[in-house]
Amino acid sequence: MPSLQELHDSELDRFAKSHPGSGHMSARAQQHLLAGVPMPWMTKWAGSHSVFLENASGSQCVDIDGNTYLDFCLGDTGAMTGHALPQVSDALYKRAQMGITTMLPNEDALWVAEEMHRRFGLPTWQFAMSATDANRFVLRFARQLTGRSKIAVMDWCYHGTVDETLVIRTPDGGTQSRPGAIGPSVDPALTTRVATFNDIEDLERIFSYGDVACLLMEPALTNIGIVLPEPGYLEDVRELTRKHGVLLVIDETHTICVGPGGSTAAWKLEPDFLVIGKPIAGGMPAAAYGMTADIASRLTTILNDNHVDVSGVGGTLTANALALSAIRATLSSTLLEEDFQYMIPLATQWASGVRNSYEGAGLDWHVQQLGCRAEYWFCPPPKNGAEAAKGINDELDAFMHLFCLNRGILLAPFHNMVLLSPFHTQQDVDRHTEVFTEATTLLAGSV
Repeated sequence: MPSLQELHDSELDRFAKSHPGSGHMSARAQQHLLAGVPMPWMTKWAGSHSVFLENASGSQCVDIDGNTYLDFCLGDTGAMTGHALPQVSDALYKRAQMGITTMLPNEDALWVAEEMHRRFGLPTWQFAMSATDANRFVLRFARQLTGRSKIAVMDWCYHGTVDETLVIRTPDGGTQSRPGAIGPSVDPALTTRVATFNDIEDLERIFSYGDVACLLMEPALTNIGIVLPEPGYLEDVRELTRKHGVLLVIDETHTICVGPGGSTAAWKLEPDFLVIGKPIAGGMPAAAYGMTADIASRLTTILNDNHVDVSGVGGTLTANALALSAIRATLSSTLLEEDFQYMIPLATQWASGVRNSYEGAGLDWHVQQLGCRAEYWFCPPPKNGAEAAKGINDELDAFMHLFCLNRGILLAPFHNMVLLSPFHTQQDVDRHTEVFTEATTLLAGSV
């Protein structure tokens, strides 16, 4: 039987032969793009060099060599609605002809805020360019409202490029920078306390210091892979935050995969703030954050201060007319209940196909599903972020991603995770199962 390294080397040869155009582009890119890519995490894709895109539509991408891919990555949720939505393109074209950035509100802002209220339940909303920015703004508000200096996050779960969240828990319960975090601005122990997901006693411990302004969390972890909350855990979190006067901030940027109102609506959560970005504008950069009526009332007094223009919240391009038109076009036409009724069963079928394949190959792997998102693990399903991080197998990850890519399947580059869109079909799921089964059959004698 060939070793895992030999199998991977064979896939690298296949990749090089089928991507000559991308290879040429990658060589050029080394001259003027840092690490040969426009964004650092693009170095995480499988293969010996980047794959350069020609176009994307619906659930498919085509590269400059003419290779077509079933896209289960979907821009790591940014294109959850599918690529190149005509209704979004039309809205962008129309809006661009009437002005893009004016720093004035328009009717789209009102429509979007009303729709966010309908979906998520929180009555008052503001906008940002990304969920990272939205999280930054909410953290500022939380510190201002509570008079406390620190925030709390879950171990190994980050929230965009917010400095305070790029942390992990030390063995003694302290805070240190997450491995790979570049140039932390300050010692993160000064800004952040870290709790273990699914461990309510650990959360009580960090709240007991009395200096935590808010808890920023995903209701189910996704940024370290899918880690599901245990029964009753989220209810206990809400009770504990209220007991200690800690504001609860739910980041739904990925967990909107559960339904039109994300986990907040589906699981009847009651956050003080809610943040969401990525998919709400059909691929355009845009985000939003909502809050309770009480918080909105308290913040209104603060925002009426004459110095609000230097408050650290906002940005010239924030809530620009182009982004708002894209959000309205997206949320009025997709990510609706009927879309999730279609996508979630497809994800269940995907997970079932994966399970049947690895069990048939005698591999002790597992699969998790969260709404229309699913992921396979090379270990038992983790209960917290530290277990998830420990369970990562870089060599197997690299092989599986490259094996799939060479056969026209794109997975999210960070994990073995997929997302189903309204454009995916049962045939797409079956094709993934076919490719996955081929890979696990090869691996059965090698790992």
